[in-house]
Amino acid sequence: MEVKTVGIACDHAGFPLKQFVLEYLEKKGYPVKDYGTYSDASVDYPDFGHALAKGIESGEVYPGIGICSGEGIAMTLNKHQGVRAGLAWCKEIAHLVRQHNDANVLVLPGRFVDNKTAEAILDEFFATTFEGGRHERRVKKIPVQQ
Repeated sequence: MEVKTVGIACDHAGFPLKQFVLEYLEKKGYPVKDYGTYSDASVDYPDFGHALAKGIESGEVYPGIGICSGEGIAMTLNKHQGVRAGLAWCKEIAHLVRQHNDANVLVLPGRFVDNKTAEAILDEFFATTFEGGRHERRVKKIPVQQ
């Protein structure tokens, strides 16, 4: 995957894992745009998910990482026509969301993966390319046609 600037967003449930992911991204040399949240104080995940999605759609960032308990921020991100957010709790799922679905946002369930697992998921996500072929036809059908 060719990385531009990695966008990252989380809610309070994802904040501890986000801190680890930020260190991981820095260690790998990836530039980062942090859309928040910036503490573990209770917040609403859509506020940060929508900000990340707009960054993806505008081309400001690619790829993105969303972290919360998991599903909420994924649902929010996937409301945007230019976003394909895939929830991954193991490296095999991260591989498939990139290879088959051309996911441009990785969603991590912050309360359910430890740092070692998160690192394996991130490594796999960044190392995997979109396969294209029959998958490209399917990915083109994802956006709602107006």
